[in-house]
Amino acid sequence: MSRVAARIPDKRVLKLIRAFLNAGVLEDGLVRPVDEGTPQGGPLSPFLSNIVLDDLDKELARRGHRFCRYADDCNIYLRSHHAGERVRVSISRFLTDKLRLKVNEAKSAVARPEERKFLGFSIANDGSQRRIAPKALDKFKDRIREITCRTRGISLQQMIADLTPYLIGWRGYFGFCQTPRVLTNLEAWIRRRLRLYLWRHWRNGHNRFTELRRFGIAKFAASVAAGSPTGLWRMSGHPAVQHALRNHVFDSLGLPRIFMPVLA
Repeated sequence: MSRVAARIPDKRVLKLIRAFLNAGVLEDGLVRPVDEGTPQGGPLSPFLSNIVLDDLDKELARRGHRFCRYADDCNIYLRSHHAGERVRVSISRFLTDKLRLKVNEAKSAVARPEERKFLGFSIANDGSQRRIAPKALDKFKDRIREITCRTRGISLQQMIADLTPYLIGWRGYFGFCQTPRVLTNLEAWIRRRLRLYLWRHWRNGHNRFTELRRFGIAKFAASVAAGSPTGLWRMSGHPAVQHALRNHVFDSLGLPRIFMPVLA
C-alpha cells in the first residue's frame, strides 16, 4: 500500500478508493460486504492495476518488447518459444521481487497467439485477424439459451425485448472482430432458436397449420409441416417454418443484428 500511497498524495483519491472497497456487492437485491479484494466488474480493479503495474509497462518498454495490457491481464509478444520462456521467467521474477506481486502460474503460459485469449479475443498467428475466443462464444451461447429457453412461457415480443440489451452490448464489444461469418452464423442460430420457441408455443397441428397459413405458406406445405412428427429443433429448420418466419419478420419485431457491415 505504501507504493500506491507514494504515487497518489491526494487524500481525496485515497478516500475514494476506500469507499469503493467498503461499498460491498449487490447479490439478489441485497448488498453483501466484501472482506477482501475488489468488486468484480467495477472500475477500481483496473484503476489500481494501472497504478501498481505502471512500472511493469515501463520495464517492458525499456526492454523493447511488444505487449498489450489491460488491468492485470497482459500479453507479451516474442519471436520464438525459447524467448517466451526466458521472458516469462524474468518478468515473473521482476513482478515478485520488484513489485511484491504474486504471479498466477495457472493462468500464465507461453503459447502461440491463436492458442491464448485476451479480453475475450484471440489473434491469428500472423496477426491478420482478431477472432472471438471459443470460451467467449460458449458464454454467449449459454446466455442466449437461457433467454430463449423453450419453457419460459412468454410472448415472442417479450423474448426479443429481453434479448435486445444483451445483443446490443455484446455487439458493441465483439463486433470489433474480423470474422464476419462467425457473427452471421450466430445470427442464424438465434433466429432458429426463436423459430423453435414459436413452433413449440403453437403447440398442436391445428394451431401450427393456422399460423403457417397466416404467414403465407401454401395449404399443402403448411399441412405437411403441421402434421410432421419431427422434433422441435429439426422443425425449426424446416423449409416451411423458415419461409414463414424469415429474417424480416424478426427485424420487424426489433431483433438486433450482431453483424453490422462496414460501408466503404
